[in-house]
Amino acid sequence: MKHYYKLLNPKTLLSALFILLGTSLSYAQSLLKGTIRANGEVRSHVSIKETISNQTTQTDEQGNYKFQLTGNKALLEISHIGFKGQSLAIDLIAQQDKTVDIELAAQSLEEVVVIGSRAEARSNLQTTAPVDIIDIRALTKDVGQVSINQILNYVAPSFNSNTQVISDGTDHIDPASLRGLGPDQVLVLVNGKRRHTTSVVNINGTFGKGSVGTDLNAIPTAAIKKIEILRDGAAAQYGSDAIAGVINIVLEDNVEEFRASATYGGFASKNAENSYDGESLQANANFGLPIGKNGGFINLSGSYDRRKPTNRQKEFTGTIFSDYNNPADYPNPTGVDITNAELERRGLSRGDFVSRIGQAETKGGSLFYNAKIPLTEKAEFYSFGGLNYRSGESAAFRRQPAQLTQNIASIYPLGYLPIIGTENQDQSLAAGIRGTFQEWDVDFSNSYGRNKIDFQTRNSLNASLLAASPTTFDDGGYRFTQNTTNLDLNRHFNDALAGINVAFGVEHRFENYQIVAGEEASYLDYGKAIQIGVDANNNPITIPSATGNIQTLFAENGSPYASGAQAFGGFRPDNAVNENRSSVGAYTDVELNFTDKWLLTGALRFENYSDFGSTLNWKVSSRYIIDDIFTVRAAASTGFRAPSLHQRYFNATSSLFIDGEIINSGTFTNDSRPAQLLGIPALKQESSRSYSAGVTANFGKVKITADGYYIRIDDRIIYTGNFSGSNAANASPQDKEIYNLLNQANASSARFFANAIDTETKGIDVVITYNEKIGRGNLRTDLSGTFVKTNILGAVKASPALAGKENTYFDRASRIYLESAVPRTKVNLSFNYSIDRFNVFLRNVYFGAVDGATNVEADYQTFSGKVITDLSLSYGILKNLRFTLGANNLLDIYPAETRAGSSLRGAGYFPYSRTGQQFGFNGRYVFTRLALTL
Repeated sequence: MKHYYKLLNPKTLLSALFILLGTSLSYAQSLLKGTIRANGEVRSHVSIKETISNQTTQTDEQGNYKFQLTGNKALLEISHIGFKGQSLAIDLIAQQDKTVDIELAAQSLEEVVVIGSRAEARSNLQTTAPVDIIDIRALTKDVGQVSINQILNYVAPSFNSNTQVISDGTDHIDPASLRGLGPDQVLVLVNGKRRHTTSVVNINGTFGKGSVGTDLNAIPTAAIKKIEILRDGAAAQYGSDAIAGVINIVLEDNVEEFRASATYGGFASKNAENSYDGESLQANANFGLPIGKNGGFINLSGSYDRRKPTNRQKEFTGTIFSDYNNPADYPNPTGVDITNAELERRGLSRGDFVSRIGQAETKGGSLFYNAKIPLTEKAEFYSFGGLNYRSGESAAFRRQPAQLTQNIASIYPLGYLPIIGTENQDQSLAAGIRGTFQEWDVDFSNSYGRNKIDFQTRNSLNASLLAASPTTFDDGGYRFTQNTTNLDLNRHFNDALAGINVAFGVEHRFENYQIVAGEEASYLDYGKAIQIGVDANNNPITIPSATGNIQTLFAENGSPYASGAQAFGGFRPDNAVNENRSSVGAYTDVELNFTDKWLLTGALRFENYSDFGSTLNWKVSSRYIIDDIFTVRAAASTGFRAPSLHQRYFNATSSLFIDGEIINSGTFTNDSRPAQLLGIPALKQESSRSYSAGVTANFGKVKITADGYYIRIDDRIIYTGNFSGSNAANASPQDKEIYNLLNQANASSARFFANAIDTETKGIDVVITYNEKIGRGNLRTDLSGTFVKTNILGAVKASPALAGKENTYFDRASRIYLESAVPRTKVNLSFNYSIDRFNVFLRNVYFGAVDGATNVEADYQTFSGKVITDLSLSYGILKNLRFTLGANNLLDIYPAETRAGSSLRGAGYFPYSRTGQQFGFNGRYVFTRLALTL
């Protein structure tokens, strides 16, 4: 009873009452609300975070926001794409509503950089390494280029890519590079996650020969908000391939608009067939939908593309008919050229026997999505990915009637133009959960990607089947799959120095590469046999055998008929590959803001690959803000590139155009018998050292960046020249065995992948932007340029077995592809002026000189630099409807022509070089575009 009395004591009750009252007052809430506008218009879906209570929200359709808060202070962080972030400290009074309206200040997307740092986004003038920010959403309104590769080729000087010709699968997947390095020495990310490469390895006469790149064109432009190009080595931050730099594609997250456009154009050029050819159509659509009320969304994009082929070869100057094609006039044929007489007799011309030297025909479409769904106040689910399908047709070299071993006259009396068809399917899917756990930002994700390409040779034949040959062949194809799992942790410490950011994480990557065999008729030589004895008359007795060393079927000139589908032979069963590998990586990086002006960063990354071992790489960089105008920065790093599975396991026989001749060349793996005979070692990783330094200046309307760099790459992987064996009586046992092995593969030469050289690359990048209000309009001017040179260092790394064959191992043409087949100088000057509903876009791009890749010293040729002018005019017909009319290469400029009689020209095939390319050779492209925004 005494205890109950104490509880009912008036003093005790009074004390409890005061405690409850105090508690109630301390938790009294205030309503903080307001409206967010920009340029006088309300803005929906603006992200707002109140950092003290850790609450997040978004503005509604009327631009309104609200928070229920306790305490006497609020700290708002406002962010919205295209506008400057803001931080607001607000005083509150308990149980009283407070209204705070906010006006957003416009900011160009080019000022916000995510790539290259795991800390908060910063201006591209204050990064520790140079970053280009390409606003794709804005750019595609004005330019005629509709694919990512071509858009970047004209807007980013350090980026190079051109449409290839007569290069099989590479006709449909354009190699792309940074700073003149290889396509496989640049890493591509999508929303910061590693994207898979293609299944195609470039083995024909193109820049990037022997490399495996990423198909940027598989992502529709409608799905892309901006592209960030980090022009610095970043393997210690992001892993393999990031030697030249990193391209990060940031997908659209717009939920405010529906956008659609249709672009139609073609080449209205002096060299176009019938003065107009290569017509193309692209239709795009993009729209987004909010999910919930806390910032969730899904953004969907789709595109349809169709492009017709072009041809710039005017006539074939080689032998079309020999005396075997008209035995009536030549009863004892010897192979003499009777082309001119036979053309006159038949009423034909050399123009009737050309190949198709120009862009390939393609059609297809893409679907992409980007989504985010908040799970709690501190966590969200995200996902993105897409599908791309492209069907393509590229032409090979025409087979002429005089090529008796590759033609059956009863099927093709006048020869034939083989067509290589491709079915290219690309799939990607990424998903993850990110959020905050005990003040750490945590991101767990998985990214999957797959590329599948199947080949078909049409309008062709297998000559060894004679008149029974089909004319269409399924050749097999390639597959490549990549799955990457990441766990990343990141935390910013505001109270240490002027801010410290610490990040670390782990990554697991699985890869699978496949080559799928084609149908038998696409690869087999039906004329081969094995001798099992002799008959009574001492004539050999043979049985057919694909691995035989005796030929039984011969053309009229006494040479054996060619095997397999002509132009693109199918993959044999012994070419079939299904190989896997995995890698595990761990990284850490730290960013130290010693003061508000001085930033120092460091990164360390360890990776272990199941097929070749481990590598450890580092990077340090620094940035110092001198004053309100000038900032200096510098970086140093090591890097690596793992040999691709394609380079380790690709093997096939293909037709090549080498120094004016068409040959069948076999590619063999490094563990094959031919590789062992030549002493070619197993592949290992490339390693690099990179150094850069630069200065930025912000004069308000004028912004300048200038950066110099040096990149050394050791043990660089090359695709060798063509080795051939010999069956001559005095040939070495090595050459005889190589000859027999090549004969079994239906090839006359052999090539390999090898770590054969060291290179150095030096360059300077300069970017100047200027914004000015002129009258009622705005003018934006961009001037940028790159000046780069790559050199081979020291001697070729060849084994003793290759003594005397070093110039084949790494031939002159391969050196040119590495050093000077793309412009070493490129300068871009563009003007964009907008006034009311009218906009004019004018751009001049200087593409510097290039060299044609050849092994024939007498045919060496440099093609001079040229300036290409683009112009477009657009007008807003209605508030939501814009019409654009323009031309790329307005003045119809072509590269310098190849010399007549040169191996670079061949038999009239290439009036313009295909091995050293600047901007293509299709001429003036005119286009119209209609764009709708709702």
